Amino acid sequence: MLTATLLGCGGTQPLPGRALSSLAVTVGGHSVLIDCGEGTQVAARRFGVSVYKMAAVLLTHYHGDHIFGLPGLWQTMAAQGRTEPLLMAGPPGLEQLVRALLCVAGPLPFAIQLAEDAAKAGPLPVLGGTVQAFPLRHRTPCCGYAFTLPRAGRFNPARARALGIPVALWRTLQQGRPAGGFQPRQVLGPPRRGLKVVYATDTRPCGALEQAARDADLLCMDSTYPTDEFLAKAREYGHATCPEVGRLAAGAGVRRLWLTHYSAAVTDPAPGLAAAQAFFPAAEAGFDGKQLQLKFDEE
Repeated sequence: MLTATLLGCGGTQPLPGRALSSLAVTVGGHSVLIDCGEGTQVAARRFGVSVYKMAAVLLTHYHGDHIFGLPGLWQTMAAQGRTEPLLMAGPPGLEQLVRALLCVAGPLPFAIQLAEDAAKAGPLPVLGGTVQAFPLRHRTPCCGYAFTLPRAGRFNPARARALGIPVALWRTLQQGRPAGGFQPRQVLGPPRRGLKVVYATDTRPCGALEQAARDADLLCMDSTYPTDEFLAKAREYGHATCPEVGRLAAGAGVRRLWLTHYSAAVTDPAPGLAAAQAFFPAAEAGFDGKQLQLKFDEE
């Protein structure tokens, strides 16, 4: 099972009840954090996401509303006694950013492992799945992230018995790991549909995003402006309108869509939600603390 928790859905500046950009993807109690705007660690505590058990922090880009929560997050990890290395990924410039923010956070009892230029780094193994970064269209280097949790093929007990595999080894083989000289492929069918969560902000709609979001269980996307009346501004500043988000979600065949990264001028998400639903009826308005538990398809 996978849980997605929207920790902040605001853009540019925080508002009462609306922290800045952040999404946590949690598997087995450990999380991947995507973006870390101001207020992220407070929201994590409020909505039950462990800061101590964060396996990785993935940054889309280095505008303040996506990174200003980092020094405090690191300090809290340190105060909780973390010593395990923390993986961090982002577009070019990550090492320089981390070096600068460490001047504020001070020495840490854990190492920070960097995946610089994440869109070119290839899949990153984390939480039993993989994270793949992909390029977005913004005013500065920016990337989105697709987290995929795979699912092994169906276990064939008759085949296991025929091969003489002890029952004590079955569970390990079911989990896709070799055991006792036997390989999972000997007793598993073809891989089944896994789970995929895609996060993309700040960005204009683009081909790389639509491809990455193809058949996703959840797409959480930049919805800065509510209607196409703001299209010129969206193009100028490298953001998306809610109708554009709805059209992209429909084209990519996603299962669920969350709107996020609202402009501070948007005090009511209802008009933008209606505009997105005109193209993707299942669209939902994001809000701080919005949570979804995803399970594998029944097969």
